[in-house]
Amino acid sequence: MKRNIIYSLFIILIISSCKVGPNYQKPVVTSPTSFRFDSISTQEDTLINLKWWELFNDEELKALIDTALKYNPDVLIAASRIEESRAVVGYNKADQWPSIGYDGSGARMQNNMPALGIDGPYNNFSGAANLAWELDFWGKYRRGTEAARAELLASDFGHRAIQVSLISSVASTYFLLLDYDARLETSIKTLASRGESLRIIGERFDKGIVPEIDLNQAEIQEAIAAAAVPFYERLVAQTENALSILLGNNPGTIERSRTLRDEIIPPEIPSGIPSAVLSRRPDINQAEQLLVAQNARIGVAVAMRFPSISLTGMFGAASSDLSTIATGDAVIWSVGAGIVGPIFQFGKNKRRVDIERQRMYQDSIYYIQTILQAFREVEDALIEINTLDRESIARERQMAAAQNANMLSKERYNGGVTSYLEVLDSERSQFNAQLAASEVYQMHLNAYVFLYKALGGGWISEEEMNQAQQAQQEAQ
Repeated sequence: MKRNIIYSLFIILIISSCKVGPNYQKPVVTSPTSFRFDSISTQEDTLINLKWWELFNDEELKALIDTALKYNPDVLIAASRIEESRAVVGYNKADQWPSIGYDGSGARMQNNMPALGIDGPYNNFSGAANLAWELDFWGKYRRGTEAARAELLASDFGHRAIQVSLISSVASTYFLLLDYDARLETSIKTLASRGESLRIIGERFDKGIVPEIDLNQAEIQEAIAAAAVPFYERLVAQTENALSILLGNNPGTIERSRTLRDEIIPPEIPSGIPSAVLSRRPDINQAEQLLVAQNARIGVAVAMRFPSISLTGMFGAASSDLSTIATGDAVIWSVGAGIVGPIFQFGKNKRRVDIERQRMYQDSIYYIQTILQAFREVEDALIEINTLDRESIARERQMAAAQNANMLSKERYNGGVTSYLEVLDSERSQFNAQLAASEVYQMHLNAYVFLYKALGGGWISEEEMNQAQQAQQEAQ
């Protein structure tokens, strides 16, 4: 008897080890071997293994990023989703095991049946433990747990993707704020300079030295600079508000002591070959885990086409006298098995599998699309760095030449050699060149921010970095 029970359990375990549905196979993606504008990066990356934002050597920026990672609402929501997914894994895994419960009852009834020896009211007490177990012959619950585990990993990668995006947003917004600070300062200085020029031209006009057209032109240029000041004041305040929200704070002032020119362009481009992008980008890893989860759901749908086999059991006691319910005479028990399965449902079960397969196809296309988008972002960032480096040099030359031309034109005008139109043109050129140089410098800084984000974002915490280094040492 015991041997038969052991054989039966062994057969159940063998059958339960089967899982219907396809096993996951990673889609084959053809990736480029190099990037068009990546003339420097030819070997495995090193710099992007660090907290890349520390390369800018700006403690204020580092403090802003640390605050955002702690208090940004999107990061907090993503962290909560990880815990939710972890609970879902446990919830699904519990279906693989028996469900054990209990029930008890007590009643006093009136049922006169003299022929059966029952005359007058009597008591009825019962209590039992029960067990119900649907054997996972076809792997339905194991596939469901497999899907839940993949979604847990996807939530973890989603959390990291939000962190990477947040860090990049804080850094780029911070640099934009410094750019607006610089342009506001340029506007204020230009307004003061043009105000002084307007005063001098006004005095000369009153004395009949210059025509009214010179006075009008000076008034126009002063008004242009005057309009630029509140324009950039507005942009500074709005950018401060945007950065405050990223930090998880109410809109307000951002304390800062550095200027845009205090920020140093990173000395070199970090290497990041295409294979590193595929393994590092959290959005790519998230898309793949969602693909794994959907593949498992196909197995769940296939398993639902087969019969469900359940074991049930009950062990307890029943008696008319509560004091004797624990005696051997009051024992009751039952053991049973059941099978439930579909026969003909007009193709419903087959269509359920078809639905999951089409969703798998859609997720695989999304996975490939995510990879293509990642390569595009790296290419775009490399192009920006390559071209903005040269554009920034040209803008610096333009600004220096415009400043010198403005100085010379004023000397020529004061000496009566040229008209005021030359002064106006040189002032406009200088003002525009200063604004453009500031904007391009900010864009150059942010191009590195976008590149690091496109390459996967680097390590976010010391703990994460140490874990990666330990894993690398163990692999060796």
